[in-house]
Amino acid sequence: MDVSPNTAPTPRTTTPPPAKAKDGEAVLSSDFETFLKMLTTQMENQDPLNPLDSAEFATQLATFSSVEQQVMTNDLLTDLNGQIGALGMAQLSGWIGMEATADMPLAFEGTPVPLTLTTSAQADTAQLVIHDRNGTLVQRLDVPAGGGRFTWTGLDASGAPLPQGEYSATVESYARGEVIESHPAQVHATIVEARQMDGQTQLVMQGGQTVTAQQIIALRDPSG
Repeated sequence: MDVSPNTAPTPRTTTPPPAKAKDGEAVLSSDFETFLKMLTTQMENQDPLNPLDSAEFATQLATFSSVEQQVMTNDLLTDLNGQIGALGMAQLSGWIGMEATADMPLAFEGTPVPLTLTTSAQADTAQLVIHDRNGTLVQRLDVPAGGGRFTWTGLDASGAPLPQGEYSATVESYARGEVIESHPAQVHATIVEARQMDGQTQLVMQGGQTVTAQQIIALRDPSG
């Protein structure tokens, strides 16, 4: 009777899966390998009587390296932009509730609206000119020639309030009865919302006006 010797089972080894590379790194690695294969094929099939200059190979390698670095830089900038955008919104959250001053439409809701008037240094008189959203002249008021803070009441000549809505305010500076300069009145309004749109930070005012952060001239805590 044949007796076969006992044979111990061969232990199985498990190879850990390779670490997963980032998408950008995987693409660059694949492209670099493809580039090297193409470069090798080019060298193998060059004309022996007219070989390519070695400097040309060096230039091709340098060009690919430059493109590789540019791709990595673009990825880094994308990450940084996302971080900066998040940081910017966190900082802008502190603007909510602040009183902003900007060249923007005047939203009249039945209560006086604070303005800042800019006039010419040569002005001897000045007027505040109010137009409605259709461009129709609504009111002319004499204001201090030196400009500064001014409150528009929104009342007509009889003391009745004008219709609520959006108006524009312009300051005309006069010297000897002639207009010498014209400036938009700067409107003061409370910020109620900050948001990112089309790569810009936009601020929404209590009256519904929307301006970019770059248009804000001044910020003030209304409780101060």
